[in-house]
Amino acid sequence: VQLQASGGGLVQAGGSLRLSCAASGFTFDDYVIGWFRQAPGKEREGVACISVNNGHTDYAGFVKGRFTISSDNAKNTVFLQMNSLKPEDTAVYYCNAANWRGHDYWGQGTQVTVSS
Repeated sequence: VQLQASGGGLVQAGGSLRLSCAASGFTFDDYVIGWFRQAPGKEREGVACISVNNGHTDYAGFVKGRFTISSDNAKNTVFLQMNSLKPEDTAVYYCNAANWRGHDYWGQGTQVTVSS
């Protein structure tokens, strides 16, 4: 089982980044894929998630209208399009896959840094 997160980087406030989470080793359609983030000195928090089999999405209030989560089921990949980035969005972003059977997988993080 592998979740490979990528796409992080350094961007100025107001800019955009697109994160990718490529999954392998499990049945993609059975899972909810989520993006989480952790800033220095803070707890990990949920950002957005998508139910792969029906496309239902959910967002944390602080990213609504700015971030969009989507999936390419043919490529077993979930994306997080992040627009209008703010310095407070600076964090390590992780993707997670979980299902009703209690399976729970984490990928390595990708650093997002937003300069003011």
